[in-house]
Amino acid sequence: MTKSPITSPLGDTERETTGAILQATLVDLVDLSLIAKQAHWNVVGPNFRSAHLQLDELVSAARQFTDDVAERANAIGISPNGKAKTVVESSGIPNYPDNWQNVESTVAAIVEILDALIKRLRKRIEETDKSDLVTQDLLIEIARELEKQHWMWQAQLA
Repeated sequence: MTKSPITSPLGDTERETTGAILQATLVDLVDLSLIAKQAHWNVVGPNFRSAHLQLDELVSAARQFTDDVAERANAIGISPNGKAKTVVESSGIPNYPDNWQNVESTVAAIVEILDALIKRLRKRIEETDKSDLVTQDLLIEIARELEKQHWMWQAQLA
């Protein structure tokens, strides 16, 4: 491991703890953006267009948050790793099925994926309470938006 060229406002223990949380969040968000784009390309059936467009909104949010998380990691002297191999090996969110999926199964899968990611984020929010409140604030912002998205996806199943 190369010594960081970026000095951190955090102590070593806080930096390592926070860096691991940011890395795990980065991987999950990269995976979410890829899954949502895969769903976007393969959703079919009644209400296709609205699901197709809503998936693009989710992709956009996930990509923005991915960048925010990676930049926060850099700001505390942690090199982020969003490579495909790392995402495959490290993501903790559920997989999305292959091939075309009807709108209802797509919505159900996205609800399940967002639910899992939100639970992971909420745990990380608690973990950053002692290590870095600035990162905690970022995670809260991400959770807020993903919980809103989760609600909007769930409403389609009602």
